[in-house]
Amino acid sequence: MRTLKWAAIWLVILAVAAVALWQVAIRWHPDEGQYPVQGVTIGAAQGEVHWPTLSANGADFAYIMATDGDAGRDENFEANWAAARESGMRYGAVHNWQLCRLAADQATNFIATVPSDAGALPPAVMLRFEGNCSDRPDIDVLMDELSTFLTMIERHAESPAILYVTRDFDDMYAITRNVERSFWLSRRLFKPDYGAVPWSIWEASDIRQVPGVENPVRWNVVRPGSPG
Repeated sequence: MRTLKWAAIWLVILAVAAVALWQVAIRWHPDEGQYPVQGVTIGAAQGEVHWPTLSANGADFAYIMATDGDAGRDENFEANWAAARESGMRYGAVHNWQLCRLAADQATNFIATVPSDAGALPPAVMLRFEGNCSDRPDIDVLMDELSTFLTMIERHAESPAILYVTRDFDDMYAITRNVERSFWLSRRLFKPDYGAVPWSIWEASDIRQVPGVENPVRWNVVRPGSPG
């Protein structure tokens, strides 16, 4: 009986500790003294956004999910884009790159969805490996297609794009070494230690809960002194 009693006590202690750690994790963000410019990635998954409240709680900028491949569009993009602009927060658009879709078709989708806006941040392109096309092109084809896509959307945006690249992306090193763009890397809690060049934006959390946003957000910081 005594053993069961102590086992129950330890289970309660562990449960309380787990809840406490979770509460810390969903509120954590990198130190503002070290990274004074911080912001979010926002899309339909984040639900309703009250932009003035979000801004008042430390978001200096928002990257807004816009398009996915050659046909997908975030259902909240237009509303989020307009609201972010009205709030006075800096804002930019994100395209989710699909490896098995033609670059020209993906660029056409982006251009048709995202307004040409001189006040916007550089467009961002998410390059993911997980769940992104089982019959992937080889690196030479990928680089040619990516070049075509970037040329088209950068002409539309009148700004060089930033590339979001995950550690598990097969050709991540080739891209960060050979594509002359700024890079946005992802790593939880600790600064990214991968890529052939220094990162410009670091996605530090994908579970942060911020007042003003219905669901958890991806939280990002800008490297001080980075280009753009």
